[in-house]
Amino acid sequence: MQLLLSAAAYERVKARISPFAGDLDIVTLTGPESFQRNGVDIPAGEVDPEIVWTTLDAYGAGQLPALMGRVLKGTKAKWMQTFNAGIDAPVFKSVMAKGVRLSKSNAQAVAIAEYVVAHGLALIVPIDAQRALQASHTWKSTPYREVSQTRWAIVGAGAIGAEIARRIKPFGVHLTVVRRSDKADPLADATVTLAGLAKILPQTDVVVLACALNDETRDMADAAFFAAMKPGAILINIGRGGLVDEDALKRGLEADKPGHAVLDVFQTEPLPADHWMWDHPKVRISAHTSNSGQGTPARGDQLFVDNLKRYLAGEPLINEASPAEVGL
Repeated sequence: MQLLLSAAAYERVKARISPFAGDLDIVTLTGPESFQRNGVDIPAGEVDPEIVWTTLDAYGAGQLPALMGRVLKGTKAKWMQTFNAGIDAPVFKSVMAKGVRLSKSNAQAVAIAEYVVAHGLALIVPIDAQRALQASHTWKSTPYREVSQTRWAIVGAGAIGAEIARRIKPFGVHLTVVRRSDKADPLADATVTLAGLAKILPQTDVVVLACALNDETRDMADAAFFAAMKPGAILINIGRGGLVDEDALKRGLEADKPGHAVLDVFQTEPLPADHWMWDHPKVRISAHTSNSGQGTPARGDQLFVDNLKRYLAGEPLINEASPAEVGL
């Protein structure tokens, strides 16, 4: 049974997997098309892995095409662990169409949840206004609605949505989770389906988009969505840029619906330098970096170690994707 992963990733986890993965044929990727076994170069023809782990460092090093290519061109691939939380890219459909099991990453969920809560709190509590008063040496009260009196809605009930809920609920907010099923969520005060989202928008102070991008959710935040929002509400998108109709958002901001938008993802990335969002006073922009907490890489490594142990033992995988998630 062959395992393929980047050389850097193997160095990080080899001590943890060696007690239970001694029988694996471990092949490391050292360059775009360079492979080694036990530190010795091997021809690409010997690389046909059953298990592949794609990591963020491999992406940064330009090694992702080689790892994906071995899955798509090979004959033995059965399971791939990815660093991605979202699997809307077409390549994942191709991978699962071959019958390869795919497990998504939940390693970034903690970092993204902290990003969401930090921005939400900073916009509810008048920090910017207080800073402006300080700059002008002005002694003036800044009353505000307490966080505990606000209503939040999280669209998406996956690992990221759950981590956001765990962090915001202790503040005393009223939380609605929007998911495929209206089955009760233990972390939420209410649960609705996507069809019921329009009914809750007029009462919601913070709307967080944390769902997958698919035919049902593409451009879900459209003109009707913004028209239904509560004036002054906050929109936070850490899902996919394709969830938001950006022209409709611009018109919505002009009507104070939403009052602010926090955007980490966009229709086009990188966001063009001349895009209107950069200088809009009601928009906060980050460069698809909400996942960049210092703990994310270590959690990703441990997820693979745990899932590899499960795979070899024939146990259920953590965060395994269903074919329906890629349209199969």
